This record gives sequence, structure tokens and C-alpha cells, in this order.
Amino acid sequence: MAFSPFFSSFSRRRKSLAAGVFFPGRDLSDVDLVRTLASLAGEVCSSVKASAPFQRRNSRSLISKVKIFLSLFEFLRDSFTGDRLPSSATLCFKEIHILLGRSKNLLVYCAQSSRIWLLLQSVQISGQFHDLNQEISTLLDVLPLGDLALAADVQEQIELLQRQARRSKLFLDPREEALLRRIYAFIDELDKGRSPDLSELREVFVDGLAIREASACKAEVDFLEQICNEEEVADISFLHSVVALARYARFSLFGFDADAGEISGDRRMLEEAAPPPPPMGPGDAVPPKEFCCPISLDLMRDPVIVCTGQTYDRSSIVRWMNEGHSSCPNSGQPLRHSRLQGRCGGQPRDGEAPSGAALVGGDAAKTVAARELRLLAKNGGENRASIAEAGAIPLLRRLLSSPDPAAQENSVTAILNLSILEKNKSQIMAEPGCLSSIVEVLISGRTTEARENAAATLFSLSAVHDYKKMISSEEGAVEALTGLLREGSQRGKKDAVTALFNISTHCDCCERMIQSGATTALVAALAEDAVAEEAAGALALLMRQPAAAAAIGREEAAVPRLAGLMGRGTPRAKEYAVAALLELCRCGGGAMTEKVARAPALGALLQTLLFTGTKRARRKAASLAKLCQRCQLALDGGWALEYALSRSSSIRRSRNFGRGDVSVSVPVSISVPVL
Repeated sequence: MAFSPFFSSFSRRRKSLAAGVFFPGRDLSDVDLVRTLASLAGEVCSSVKASAPFQRRNSRSLISKVKIFLSLFEFLRDSFTGDRLPSSATLCFKEIHILLGRSKNLLVYCAQSSRIWLLLQSVQISGQFHDLNQEISTLLDVLPLGDLALAADVQEQIELLQRQARRSKLFLDPREEALLRRIYAFIDELDKGRSPDLSELREVFVDGLAIREASACKAEVDFLEQICNEEEVADISFLHSVVALARYARFSLFGFDADAGEISGDRRMLEEAAPPPPPMGPGDAVPPKEFCCPISLDLMRDPVIVCTGQTYDRSSIVRWMNEGHSSCPNSGQPLRHSRLQGRCGGQPRDGEAPSGAALVGGDAAKTVAARELRLLAKNGGENRASIAEAGAIPLLRRLLSSPDPAAQENSVTAILNLSILEKNKSQIMAEPGCLSSIVEVLISGRTTEARENAAATLFSLSAVHDYKKMISSEEGAVEALTGLLREGSQRGKKDAVTALFNISTHCDCCERMIQSGATTALVAALAEDAVAEEAAGALALLMRQPAAAAAIGREEAAVPRLAGLMGRGTPRAKEYAVAALLELCRCGGGAMTEKVARAPALGALLQTLLFTGTKRARRKAASLAKLCQRCQLALDGGWALEYALSRSSSIRRSRNFGRGDVSVSVPVSISVPVL
């Protein structure tokens, strides 16, 4: 089949995933080398299962070959007498160590990657497997089997592996090729403005790709969008077409309501990022649900407020109570009396935000008005601008100190939603007492959501550079964010760490961050995956200041946690972590560089980043490696980075497999969750 130029041009821009990792130490003894090889081969066989959605045959074939290597090294380990191995065998074993590490990376990548992405890259990944087979064949040709005194059954297995590797050919799964052709056909249909047949779409996505639920389809879209956002992607328009197809399949096959639970689980994101509704014709206008009576579900003509603070259309709630009901239909709370309070302010004037006048009415009316403004400010810059122009910000500011938890929560959330519009940020910061009131809610808000949304408001406001220092200088602000990061819910910690990240970008805020204990809290947050990325980013920014570098360097957990994040984090988290360690070395001097260089497994982590990290992460990793090598501690850790770097230039190549020129590099890091 004819493959798009997208594949080869994209691949040529990327480093090989399966290359440049797991280099053995220079000073390993023969017995230690054999033990290390047995351990690594065992890891590949036991921890990496051939469960990838695609490349199953290639994965199984490679694992079966590694099992034979495992039997070889287990025999040598158990029968080792102390005699030195032949130098040619030692050299060959070190190359096998590299090959095993590359094999593990490739197998993990296939097991954990996006299904659609694996399908798009099937030729390139198949080429990687073929390359490994050819290297196995080459290594076994030069391995001095006769000098190793192997048992007959072990020698027979190695000779069988040698014959298999010589005969191996590139394998492209015809099932995957057929699926890929159908993906191309769907994209072609969409490009022509036609909708793909729903039954065929289901066959490909549900039966072929095994994407059987909305969350799995969303994960596919998220993964592909992450690739679209990388700097080095070529032919980006093609990949955008694939993303569009995945989105279309998600909503066509699983519906718009499939993510209801997921959306409700992140209320602030819904309020901040919900897109405006599509334009509708005059005859199709649908009133917002906030303006509809919860009883009749129709637009309220004469809205009134009952004693619980809920709003209903007068005729509907009167009929409800006349039928003998004594509880609030919406909240279930008892109705202590039947008095109804009319909405204050009547119909809004031209240019006034709905419910704006009600903010000067009774307490119950203010609470309802703040809630309606909060909901109206969710969607669209036009709404946010109109609400601010109508004078709502000073009135909402007064409600921040309300003893009513609902009033306080609705007012701070309304201000959060208004702050999304850039020009509203200046009005909020210019309003006397508004910043201090927001901080007061953060410190002692009456509900958890109020405190969390106050933190989110500071994050939104701190996007303006001049406001970062104003926020950090506000008494109690940084301390309260630090406390929320330490002890808040997962959502609260996320709000707090993003606000601290923004504040960290201002150089004048460094001393305040140290004094408040924020640096210590950020180091602790490195252990929590939900906030580790932002915490590492904030630390990297702070450590550009010598005082912050010294303070963070005194934290015992800082170096090991940053190093650990380099191994397990997202691509951006790994980038931040290596940048933080680099700044720590640059500002902390020789003693700190020595401490960083002694971090367990740092050499292997740097090697992996050099070949699989983002462009910036690779640059930072190279700089950090040079600093650590100058410290003369690299040999203790067995990094052998010069060997890694020199080898990297020779392992990237293209081969002619009888199907045209096919590049054999696999892009992106392997930290993608199992889908």
C-alpha cells in the first residue's frame, strides 16, 4: 500500500526510541556484567508482556529471543568460576546489554502507546523490530561460543536463535494495513464533506482498534493532540485530520453524554473552559436552564424566591404548595413558611447583566444573583465583559465576606470566571480590597470549593506579570497557597501549585516563596503525580536565583525526587525536572553538583532523555551530563555518556525493505498510560 509522506518526514526528524539507553558501567567485573545481563533479560521477559494492541507478532518474536539470552546468562551466572571471560565475549556482552535495553523500551512503548498512533507508525515500528533482529544476528556471529564452555542444551538454543535471526524478515501485519487503509478512507470522506458510514466506523474503532468506551477514545484524542503540539512534527495537517476523525468517532459512537461524570468531576475546568453554544436561529432559541423553572422546566415569567433560596416560577411553586407539599422541590429542604419574595430590580435595562440589580437586594436575592452571574460568566467573553461593565465586580467583592457559605462560594467563583477575560483582570485588581478579600477566602473560606476557587482566581490573575508581585506581597497569600498545596484535595492542590508556578516566574517573588515555606511544599509535591509537573516547573524557575537554589538544595528529598520524576513523569515533567537539577548545579556550586551526580541511576535517566526527551529536555540533559562528568563522579555511576553520544549518530539509518524507503525511528516518549 502507498503510505503518506507524513510517516517518513516525521520519522526523520525524531531520535530512535529504541536507541541509546541502558549502557553498562565501564568498570563492571565479568561476574557483575553477567548478573546484570541476566537481570535485564529477566525484566524484559517478566515485566513486559506481549499485550500490545498492535505489533503482537513482532513483540512475541522478540520476547522469545530474549528468553534464550536469559537462559544463556543464567547458566553463565550459576556456573561462574571466577576466571575472566574472553575479551571478545565481554565486548559482545556489553553490546547485548545495549540491545536488551533497547528491546525493553520498544516493547514498553508498544504496550503503552495509543492504538491509533501505533497503527499510523506500524511500518516504522516494524522496522525497529527488524533492526533488532539483524543486530541479534550480527552479535551472535561474533560471539565466541566455543570459549564459553556452555552446556549442550544452552549452546543448542543459542545456535537455533542464530539461525532464526539470520532468516528473519520485516513483518508488516496485513490486518493493520487493512485498518490503516480504512482510516485513510474515512479521512478522505471527511475532507470531501461527507460523513463516514456509522457501521463501518464502529467496525474500525470498536472491533478493529478495540476502543470500546468514550474514555478510551478521549485518551486517544489527548495523545494525538499532544503529538500535534510538539515542535518537530512535520505534515501537521495530516495529523490534525486524524485527530478530527478520532473526535468525530468519539461523539458519533459514544454520544455527547458519555463524559457527564468526567465533566462534573472537574467543575472549575467546566466553568473556565466551556465553549459558547453554537449560534441558533431566532426560532430555535433555547433559554439557559438557569432561567427555567425547576418544576415546569419552562422559562420563568414571574420568578420568586422561597425561604430556602431556590427560585421558581410563581404559578408553579404556588400550585406545588397548594397540593400539600411542604418541602422545597429542588433542594428537599423543609419550607418553613409560604412567603414568596419577588425578584428585585425587575427586567434588566439595555446593557445590564441579568440579576446585576439583585445584588443590592435582600440576602437571599444576593445569593441567587451571584449564582446566576457565576453561571452566566461561564460562557463567552461577551458575557464576561457585559457583567463587568454593568458594575458587578464591586458588588461581588462585598459578598466575599458574606457569612452565607453559598453567597461567598458563588461570588468568588463568579469573580474567577470573570477574570478569564483579560481586561477584567485589571478591574478586579483595581477594585479596592478585592485582592485582600480573595486571599481571605483562600485562608478561611466557608466551603472547600470557595477556598479552591479563590486559589484558582489568584492563578488566573497572576497570568499578568505585574500582578505576580502584588499577589505575593499580599499578606498571607503565598502561605495560604502553600497550605492548600500541602493539605488540600487533589483539585485544591492543582489550583495552588499552578498559582505558585505563575508567581515563581517573577524574579522578585523568590524571597517570599522561600520565607513562606513554598519551596519546601513544592519539593514535597514532586512525589504526587497530579501536581508534580507544575511543582518541578516552579522549582526550575526559582532555582535561577542563588538564594532559592541554596534553600532547595538543603531539602534532602529535592534531588532524589527530581531524579525520580525524570524517570516516571510526563514529557513536560521530565523536562522541568532535568532543568531544575541543571539550575541547582549551576547555582549551587561544586558541592551541589557532586550531590546531583551521585543521585541513583541519574546516568541512565540522562541517557534516556538524550534520545527520547523533548527538544528542550535533550538540551538540558546534555548540559547536566557535562557538568556531572566534570565532577569526576560519572565513572562511579557507570554512565559512559561519551559512548552513548558517539553511538547515537550511527544507529539512525534507513533500510530498503522492498516496500520503498522506510525510516525506522519511533517518536515520542514512552510515558503514555495504558489505553
